[in-house]
Amino acid sequence: MRLTEYFLPTLISDPKEHETISHKLMQKAGLIDMTSSGIYSFLPIGLLVLRKVENILKEEMDRIGAIELLMPTLTPSSLWKETGRWTEYGDDMFRVKDRKGTEFSLAPTHEEIICDIVRGRVTSYKKLPLAFYQIQTKFRDEPRPRAGIIRGREFLMKDAYSFHATEESAETTYKRFFEAYRRIFDRCGFSYIIVEAEAGLIGGSFSHEFIAISDSGEDTVFVCPKCGYSANSERCEVGVRQIEDPNDGELKEVYTPGLITVKEVSGFLKLNPEQLIKTLIYKQDSEFVAAIILGTDELSEKKLKKVLGCKELKLAKKEVIAEVTGAPAGFSGPIGLPLKMIADNSIKGRKNLVVGGNKIDTHILGVSCGRDFEPGFFADIKIAKNDDPCPRCEGRLEAKRGIELGHTFKLGTKYSQAMNLVFLDETGREHFIIMGCYGIGVSRIVATIIEQNCDDRGIIWPPALSPFDTILININPEDFAMRSLSDEIYSILETEGIKVLYDDRIESPGKKFADADLIGIPWQIIVGKKATKENIELCERKTKNKEFIRLDELTGRIK
Repeated sequence: MRLTEYFLPTLISDPKEHETISHKLMQKAGLIDMTSSGIYSFLPIGLLVLRKVENILKEEMDRIGAIELLMPTLTPSSLWKETGRWTEYGDDMFRVKDRKGTEFSLAPTHEEIICDIVRGRVTSYKKLPLAFYQIQTKFRDEPRPRAGIIRGREFLMKDAYSFHATEESAETTYKRFFEAYRRIFDRCGFSYIIVEAEAGLIGGSFSHEFIAISDSGEDTVFVCPKCGYSANSERCEVGVRQIEDPNDGELKEVYTPGLITVKEVSGFLKLNPEQLIKTLIYKQDSEFVAAIILGTDELSEKKLKKVLGCKELKLAKKEVIAEVTGAPAGFSGPIGLPLKMIADNSIKGRKNLVVGGNKIDTHILGVSCGRDFEPGFFADIKIAKNDDPCPRCEGRLEAKRGIELGHTFKLGTKYSQAMNLVFLDETGREHFIIMGCYGIGVSRIVATIIEQNCDDRGIIWPPALSPFDTILININPEDFAMRSLSDEIYSILETEGIKVLYDDRIESPGKKFADADLIGIPWQIIVGKKATKENIELCERKTKNKEFIRLDELTGRIK
């Protein structure tokens, strides 16, 4: 492709609005253009990279026997209401009405739609297992779109769904997708880790996330460098930190006027914040419970909900807290509290703690767990933080920022039960179909590659994803000899199936080299004044190492 005939709107200066390296470079190198907040057009060179990613995905999905289809973006509310997700998704879902007043959504995912396609058409165990995939635009009404295409309101996704008669079949297919994801990300050429994850609104019994470590990431993951345990912040288990407290002390009420935060109380009492515990009142379905954690920790509502086995869990309203505890919010404590109490594992055996006094402007010192209050049970209900004990070994957890690239879910029968998706076994008995779900953020991969592969000059594409195999730079197209040699090189490479971006513009050498480095094509062929068929300059973008080779060697060297 001759650059004089191409559309490549590069920028000399950094764009005014950018939040991450990839966001800046994708705009500067002419890969994307922002239409509105969180909504982007992929320009020609950006689309070439996107198609490279799609081809890798398709090859690996086809390799494991998944069948490609394409489902609609506009989906009726009736299907979402069958599973209850029409309301569960909340404001993140784009909702629209047609001229008749019928409600639709711009789909953020397609579990309901694929179930509707399969039910009534796959009714026998003989037709199972099945796996489908699509590469489709998804929509999510992000309250704060950020980081360019890493978190946009419109994005391209590869989603896949599998259907099974047995748990064994579901787990076998899950492993096949899991390994396919490894191959996909290895072929794309970036570093990543795999962590245990929560299923979230998708649901299911277990799931894994594929995370690219990046300072621009919005997800927090925890890794134990000693044993390799890894999980995201929602899922991460926490070991018990051993703290040696002084011996039991005497209970003592202290006046803490208007002091409700851990920082305020510990500062006023001149105590270590780890000596304070927080008592949080929640409504669990139709009853109220108390969750107890250290003052330096944060409660994980997802962990608590799982431990309690409840459907709904909400922080109690202020008036309820006052009625149940006898004091305003901020002064709740476990002593004499007439509620079921669940304490984090870190509370067990602790002595000389400070708790709310269940009385306005009052805290109690010298409190010991087991002597002064007894939780109904202990569990891991805190959000992990950096340097927490590993739950698997004696190591310490390290917090890292990352970008979620892929997510695999073993769904079980959540959707098949809600949508009556059944099959008959060999005896004629009816069962719910077991499902799996597997997603990859296609457009997000492009940004992630740039986050991990760039320097102060621009992008450095891994060969597998580069929009062109090489860029041919003619220093002076107005020079007959240089133009003739450049045209010959271009013709030979194109004939041999090497995809070339030919910079034949009448521009300064500085502009040409700056653009070549910015867009990051792995190999640069430079035709200057001294270039001949026996002396052609070949420069590697990543290292800037140069070599001079003959024209008849060039094709083989590039390949």
